[in-house]
Amino acid sequence: MSKKKKYYVVWSGHKTGVFSSWNVCKKHIANYQGAQYKSFVSQTEAEKAFKGNYFDYIGKDTTKEKLSATELKKIGKPIMNSISVDGACNNKGLAEYQGVYTDTHTELFKQGPFEGGSNNLMEFLALVHGLAYIKKNNLDLPIYSDSRTAISWVWNKKIKTTIKSTTANKIIFELVDRALDWLQKNPEMITHSTILKWETKAWGEIPADFGRK
Repeated sequence: MSKKKKYYVVWSGHKTGVFSSWNVCKKHIANYQGAQYKSFVSQTEAEKAFKGNYFDYIGKDTTKEKLSATELKKIGKPIMNSISVDGACNNKGLAEYQGVYTDTHTELFKQGPFEGGSNNLMEFLALVHGLAYIKKNNLDLPIYSDSRTAISWVWNKKIKTTIKSTTANKIIFELVDRALDWLQKNPEMITHSTILKWETKAWGEIPADFGRK
């Protein structure tokens, strides 16, 4: 099945507008502090969104099945004073991850691209990096991840991946080993109040999303 075409809106970046290519969109937001962008499934929807306010689209996703009012009320709203993390990997195995301040999408850290990675590995590294970031900076902030796999790996202090260690992806597994060692030495950072699941169906894509879905 062919992948559905996406349209990308950039409200704040080196260049703003509606773009039909992720690579073009990425060029306009790369290294731009507080970049504001989001993907849409139709050009009409994207053009309408571009005329509006970026913050009107935070936590909204018109491309997925809607939850009932009761379900939305039960889930509640995200804590905007928080950190959001995410990872991404393209079909060539180039992988990266990042962490942003949820409320403003301001980039806090970013690593990659690395060769021979996977979404799960990047999401795991992003979550551990986030935990280390809040400890190093003495912050009292929760961290959101949309990956149940990454969250479970952190809780178990153990990963389960089909990706094999090679010369090409050696740096990824070195980072994983360091992350696992850090988790063993800092168990107090793994708490239900610190590690939170981002509810994509209710809130839309996580703010740290790379916009490639």
